[in-house]
Amino acid sequence: MLVPPFEVGLESRRSFLQHTGVGLGAAALACLLNDDAVGQPDALASGSRLNGLPHFPATAKRVIYLLQSGAPSQLDLFDYKPRLASMFNQDLPDSVRRGQRLTGMTATQDRFPIAPSKYRFARHGRSGAWISELMPHLSTVADDLCFIKSMHTEAINHDPAITFFQSGAQLAGRPSMGAWLAYGLGSENRDLPAFVVMISQGSGNPADQPLYDRLWGSGFLPSQYQGVKFRSTGDPVLFLNNPDGVDAATRRRMLDDLGRLNQMRLEQSGDPEIRTRIAQYEMAYRMQTSVPDLIDISREPRHVLDMYGPEVRRPGSYAFNCLLARRLTERGVRFVQLFHRGWDQHVNLPRQIEGQARDTDQPSAALLRDLKNRGLLDDTLVIWGGEFGRTVYCQGTLTHDNYGRDHHPRCFTFWLAGGGIKPGMSHGQTDDFSYNIDENPVHVHDLHATMLHCLGIDHRRLTYRYQGRNHRLTDVHGNVVREVLR
Repeated sequence: MLVPPFEVGLESRRSFLQHTGVGLGAAALACLLNDDAVGQPDALASGSRLNGLPHFPATAKRVIYLLQSGAPSQLDLFDYKPRLASMFNQDLPDSVRRGQRLTGMTATQDRFPIAPSKYRFARHGRSGAWISELMPHLSTVADDLCFIKSMHTEAINHDPAITFFQSGAQLAGRPSMGAWLAYGLGSENRDLPAFVVMISQGSGNPADQPLYDRLWGSGFLPSQYQGVKFRSTGDPVLFLNNPDGVDAATRRRMLDDLGRLNQMRLEQSGDPEIRTRIAQYEMAYRMQTSVPDLIDISREPRHVLDMYGPEVRRPGSYAFNCLLARRLTERGVRFVQLFHRGWDQHVNLPRQIEGQARDTDQPSAALLRDLKNRGLLDDTLVIWGGEFGRTVYCQGTLTHDNYGRDHHPRCFTFWLAGGGIKPGMSHGQTDDFSYNIDENPVHVHDLHATMLHCLGIDHRRLTYRYQGRNHRLTDVHGNVVREVLR
């Protein structure tokens, strides 16, 4: 149900500027150029937040989202189905499939043979969570995890599915979830963006689905709130360093003059994107100092580096990015998202998933331990999952040692930790084939609503007016999954 206008009560920054005139812009520029002159925090830095937020006490201050791009197989990692072992190569019953739509990759198959996981599962921790042998390190932190085994989505192909998870809509053009949080809550560090993105290439499927910059874009929000992508080679952020022959003092004078010119243009046109441009120039200037210190891991204790595994010293690896996520988090960045490619395993799944597990298992567990050891896990929400799951039936040739799995949006597994989430539990249940949900379904909109709730935000009230209506991350849907909250 749409929230009535009197309940929304959150005017967009764009319309706020338009209604208050250019005087606010002048004050903001003065604040950017000389914080001490006005004696208050930077009004345009990513540290600012909307009036009225949080709506209620938050259990999380920040989010680390470990997005496993390509869709991990829940059947081989977390959703243990022992009955399948006796059903090898039998056709999936029509009563289970129920005529549900298939992708073009398996729709023309003559049959749908059941492919049990070849991996052993065991219970771990006091919670007794079932976890595959592929995740030995994550198994040691099982009691910190909350598994949601009943996730489901509407999209059956990668691009609309990952766009849906990122923005709450399958069609491109909406703000990403990180942009919503940057807009609503800002950052706790004026020298770093509120929203940072990092990408790593897995050792599973090297031809995995591409990732587009729009996945962390700001959509119709001001572009100030889009994610800043940290690169693995060369300069971590493009165009951050001064050109040859330009020192810091010269750059400061250039930015001061440019800021005044932009302010004049803002007063003439009222275009809020000029205001964004001023803010981004200033953020880039401050990042010239903050980013080199951030990515320098040489002073990390040896035992911490060892905890993340051998790949932690290779920039751009998943392990390196997990360590940077912790460093960003402790510096007050609001939303850190890691994309790890390589999970799209239609064929040769055992060979490919073993590589992906090696990439991600130890660093993911280390990140949780590292946050916990530093007292950060309690108020940091960590989310792990892909855009959908994978089928119980085999795509391609089936043997006892090799099989593939197609896309499966009807049920898959996520895990959450920290930030007000109940540890050591599983929520939701699938049928004996991990094909349909038997109990407590959780939709993409529900996950978004729950994430915002942990951050002290009523998902119905974080809105932005665009093209005549109030938009929100959860559109007109979404329910908080209160069973997983402390």
